[in-house]
Amino acid sequence: MPYVMVQIPNSAVPAVPQPRSVPTSADVARLAGVSRATVSYVLNNTSAVRISEPTRRRVHEAAKELGYVPHAAARSLRAGHSRLVLMPAPSVPIGPLYSQFINELQWALSRLDYTVVQYASVGLRVDEAARAWAELRPAAVIVPVDGIGPEGVAVLKRSGARAVVTLGAERIEGAHSLIVDHMGVGRAAGAHLYARGRRRIGVVVPEEQGLDVFSQPRLAGVRDAVEGTDASVTVLPLAYEEESAARLAERWPELGLDSVFAFNDEYAMLLMRALQDAGVSVPEDTAVVGADDLLLGRLLRPSLSTVHIELPAGRDLAELVDRAVRNPGTDAETHHVHGATLVHRDSS
Repeated sequence: MPYVMVQIPNSAVPAVPQPRSVPTSADVARLAGVSRATVSYVLNNTSAVRISEPTRRRVHEAAKELGYVPHAAARSLRAGHSRLVLMPAPSVPIGPLYSQFINELQWALSRLDYTVVQYASVGLRVDEAARAWAELRPAAVIVPVDGIGPEGVAVLKRSGARAVVTLGAERIEGAHSLIVDHMGVGRAAGAHLYARGRRRIGVVVPEEQGLDVFSQPRLAGVRDAVEGTDASVTVLPLAYEEESAARLAERWPELGLDSVFAFNDEYAMLLMRALQDAGVSVPEDTAVVGADDLLLGRLLRPSLSTVHIELPAGRDLAELVDRAVRNPGTDAETHHVHGATLVHRDSS
């Protein structure tokens, strides 16, 4: 079969749009009427060079008009390290208290000219996660919950990370470790309930995966507080579901408990509602204590007794990260958080 060649007019061929050229610092400098060095000083917030406010304003206006943003990789090459701080997303629910702390930390790091990136590590083992983080060549890594070991810290440092900070229940070799005294949280709750005349104390242990790094030390703290006394401690597994709380409340008469430390305020509010629905009076029949001192707990009726945890200011931790990035040879520090204070309200 013969082939027929058909010629298509040029006007019928759709034009391929040409990619727009990426604006450069030289473009910004020309539009603002300044040097490229001035553009770099202004947009990188360099404090070592004095730039007048009108000049800064012209540079920012020119950059905005052109749609120019500094190239992070190029800036990293000039500085010899990146300004990237990697924060792996926690694989367990960390609650409003820790979420607020992490948000404050991110804001403080951004004020110090770091770019904070959250990394989802779901499905990765600890050693795999550390290698995945290292591929991004961060200046620092902040692990919100226990999720890295000494080998992972070594991998990150060999890849160029100048600081690794862990927030957890124990010290990690080679990392700056912020250790929250979860045993002290349980101890404060247990001592309070015993002082209020309660002798049959239940302790909620969440069934959600990963929370044992918090719940087990808190359980141990309650046991430590009443060791050698006439009080008993009963472990109460509880999922963060209304059905689970209702089932536990139905068993309350047979458990014979007169008080409960419910792990944190969220589990305390869940269980307290279920107990009240089941006809258990709070605090007359059962005293309830939570932890984290959330605002919502103060608004309940009865208002919720809780353990207030004094976490460090996000600004302080951001400054620690900055010091470690600027002076990578400094020894890793361990910081203990001992601020576990019982706040007595109506529920106990």
